[in-house]
Amino acid sequence: MPHHKHHEKLEQLKEAIRNSDKLSEEEKNNALAHIEEWYEEDKAFGTLMETLVEKFAGLEPILADLGLI
Repeated sequence: MPHHKHHEKLEQLKEAIRNSDKLSEEEKNNALAHIEEWYEEDKAFGTLMETLVEKFAGLEPILADLGLI
């Protein structure tokens, strides 16, 4: 399972933010920091789901039913 389904889109978004002439440097920095934080949280969640499935194979159908994997 990839850590983040939308990694390429996030990279495009980050590049667009960096290149924006409509945002101040502070706004750019804040937006990029939020994106990185959300990305790390998503990666952590994905890693948690992968680990649970690896250790407890019976959880896979439950997680799938809940739409978590």
